[in-house]
Amino acid sequence: MGTKREATARQLRLAVELRRLREASALSAREAASLLGVNSVQISQIESGTTGVSEQRLRRLAAHYACTDEKLISALVAMATDKTRGWWEEYRTHLPASFLDLAELEHHATFRWDVDFLHVPGLLQIEDYSRALFSRRVPELLQDDLELRVRHRMQRREILEGERLIPYEALVHEAALRIRVGGRTTSRAQLAHMLEFSEAEHVTLRVIPFDLEEFADVTAAMVYAGGDVPRLDTVVRDGPHGTLFIDSEPQLGVFRTLFRRVEAVSLTPERSRDFIHRLAKEL
Repeated sequence: MGTKREATARQLRLAVELRRLREASALSAREAASLLGVNSVQISQIESGTTGVSEQRLRRLAAHYACTDEKLISALVAMATDKTRGWWEEYRTHLPASFLDLAELEHHATFRWDVDFLHVPGLLQIEDYSRALFSRRVPELLQDDLELRVRHRMQRREILEGERLIPYEALVHEAALRIRVGGRTTSRAQLAHMLEFSEAEHVTLRVIPFDLEEFADVTAAMVYAGGDVPRLDTVVRDGPHGTLFIDSEPQLGVFRTLFRRVEAVSLTPERSRDFIHRLAKEL
């Protein structure tokens, strides 16, 4: 087993799920190590993401933990044996780890939901819109760092326009559509881009209008990425101290419910396109 210096969010998720399986079986790390024929330090390293685990050992651990969910086990094996070095690797050491973790999460996602209130979701942004957003950051970014972030965000759109497309649904508040990020010309181009993407079969775009009464289900942007099995879904939220990856089953259930509530009161895709088209004509 080779020790890794820094685990990615995907590797840490595998480690967390293996620890959860062990804890559900009421086995201590020492007992699990004994059953596997290793020492407890190695189990701790696996469960902290600092060392990898082979398919054979993972399946042995799952058997010792009395896990009979073959779909979950296969998904964990895929995570453990995945050697993908995606396009985001070129940004390592140049951008914060959360940028790379998000790109990797999206690359492996089976579907994606977004809820946004103040800005157009990142996956739907055009280059000028993204550049305008990043340019307003405090403290101000150096020009090279700003352009790296813009280029990274544009490359993330591969899941919407690349070879492997995934179902994508975005719920965007009217406020985000009306705020003129980058000025009138950029805003008009941004709305046109969203209208174009909304016609794709794998994309569903819904508008949350201002005139909803007593709407307070979600108060901040939300990204929901589907895993190979529901247990491996992930919610991503940006907070004052950085990006937060949420993966506990109870919390995932809460966010699924919140998304469906907001979806239920949003405009239909057809009415949403008409709404965005009217806004674009007003600019």
